[in-house]
Amino acid sequence: MNNLEITPQNLYRLPWNLADNAISWLEPTSKCNLYCDGCYRENRNDSHKSLEDVRKDLEVFKTLRKTDSISIAGGEPLMHPEILEIVKIVKEMGWKPVINTNGELLTMELLRKLKDAGVIGFTFHVDSGQGRAHWKGKNEMELNELRLKLATMLAEVGGMTCSFNLTVYPENIEYVPKLIKWAQDHIDIVHVLVFIIYRIAVRNKDYDYFVGNEKLTFEEIAYSVDKDERRTDVTSLEVIEEIRKSEPDFMPCAFLNGTYKPDSFKWLLTGRMGNKHQIFGYVGPRFMELVQTVKHLFTDKYLAYADSKLNRRGRLYFWLSFMDKGIWNICKSYFKSILTKPLAFFSKVHYQSIMIIQPIDVLKNGEMNMCDGCPDISVYNGELVWSCRMEELYKYDQWARVVIKDKPEVQI
Repeated sequence: MNNLEITPQNLYRLPWNLADNAISWLEPTSKCNLYCDGCYRENRNDSHKSLEDVRKDLEVFKTLRKTDSISIAGGEPLMHPEILEIVKIVKEMGWKPVINTNGELLTMELLRKLKDAGVIGFTFHVDSGQGRAHWKGKNEMELNELRLKLATMLAEVGGMTCSFNLTVYPENIEYVPKLIKWAQDHIDIVHVLVFIIYRIAVRNKDYDYFVGNEKLTFEEIAYSVDKDERRTDVTSLEVIEEIRKSEPDFMPCAFLNGTYKPDSFKWLLTGRMGNKHQIFGYVGPRFMELVQTVKHLFTDKYLAYADSKLNRRGRLYFWLSFMDKGIWNICKSYFKSILTKPLAFFSKVHYQSIMIIQPIDVLKNGEMNMCDGCPDISVYNGELVWSCRMEELYKYDQWARVVIKDKPEVQI
């Protein structure tokens, strides 16, 4: 088997599942201050949940799902007037609070208050599909100015992880390798980079939508209409191919499969070590298996966000080289670099994660191929549900079904 071949047999299948997962998804509001192309949530001005309702959602997680971290999302969570109290509640209940935000409302004063309340990290959504004032028409590389500003804010306060995610459209996929290089240039303050592939609901003329016995047009759902008729079937492997045009050794170590297709890569996780001058290599599946297993053994939870201090202490992991071929290759590359540049010994080795997410796929038979073991599970009416399809529940109080025209119904 080719060492760079991406197959279920060549990667570690992340052990996350519905009842025992690294992350859970809390939405205290659907209100937002930006329009993002491809967003899965309708902007609702009156959607702020009360602290009592937030607690109820968190109690559902406490009862039904082991979790290391709570992603506080939306909508735009910083618009919630009681966001500091929400963070404190998450922290008091024993989880790591992480804010998923577009960053528009973040100030240094608010940032410090959020850290004092317990926030351990931020995931900033920044991409060219957003309607940001003063940034309209900017491409992904031009938006790096904004990304760097946000990362620098976190670095100044310190003690928090800094993640960026963006939606990958057919028209901006060419920027993915350049963004990965940008992340390397700032590997000391940027810890995670996430690429979420653009999806909308199926618009194939061969399918109908139903809720119960009622046929739907489905156009009122936020993620169902694409006026530009762009591709909606880009895969995570296509993104890997694009990355390898400039990083031929780029290699994921772990994955989540689809609910219907075990060989579909819904989440592809890559861990790399290096500095601003050189990437020494990519960790292998054994490394990630050990990290998840040890974390669960001692805490009864799988790992979501590592302490930001650990990201800049990559050499701590070198002793694992006897167990993981990826770490072994990183060690060889690192010590080889010291022979030519001895001062490199005094430079920190940083660990950085890169994730590629391939959301819902509608298969030819009408089945919905979701993320099996999805970390972005949220709560609706006391039940665990996929956050990416929750608009269906808001509109109809049940999931929509895809039915092949003139053929037996296929229920999902």
